[in-house]
Amino acid sequence: MDSLSIFTDNELYLLLAEDNEAAFTILYHRYWKRMLYKAVIKLQSDTDAEEVVQDAFTDIWKSRHSIKIKNSFHTYIAAIIRYKVMAKMASNKREIADPIEDVYKLHVADNATEQWLGFNELRDEIEKSVKALPEKCQLVFRMSREGGMSDKEIALDLNVSQKTVEAHISRALKVLRVSIDQFLAILVFAVALITKA
Repeated sequence: MDSLSIFTDNELYLLLAEDNEAAFTILYHRYWKRMLYKAVIKLQSDTDAEEVVQDAFTDIWKSRHSIKIKNSFHTYIAAIIRYKVMAKMASNKREIADPIEDVYKLHVADNATEQWLGFNELRDEIEKSVKALPEKCQLVFRMSREGGMSDKEIALDLNVSQKTVEAHISRALKVLRVSIDQFLAILVFAVALITKA
């Protein structure tokens, strides 16, 4: 195993595809703590974070014969963790608006990764749902989420009460949660849909 420690992540993944358990162990030790840290920050639960990371590595092992990495292993494992964290948050009903916020703030490292993981489709679905909102509700939501304006700033700008702004945002989020939950329900399985070689 020591001799494999000098291998790059992607070289180790190629060995993993050939059922090399030592290569898997090295990748596991390289990324376990980093991925756990990311998951803990988002989930605010050590137990949930450990479950997410464990599941991610289990999925990597199970899919080793079918999934070919097109870029870096780091991008690959980070994307799996992101999906699983979002799915866990949805199933736990914790901070349910966060997946919506994540889609608006998300910056994917490269176009290939974005294509693999279907973020374009997710954003398109959310955009479709936003466009279906009543005009004033849509405007308030865009000013808040896309424009980064506070409820107070929006109220002043539109000459309405802050409670009206809050009501519009609350209504928009309810509609979007229905839409995004359809995606979150299958996020755990999304990695299996990544383009195969």
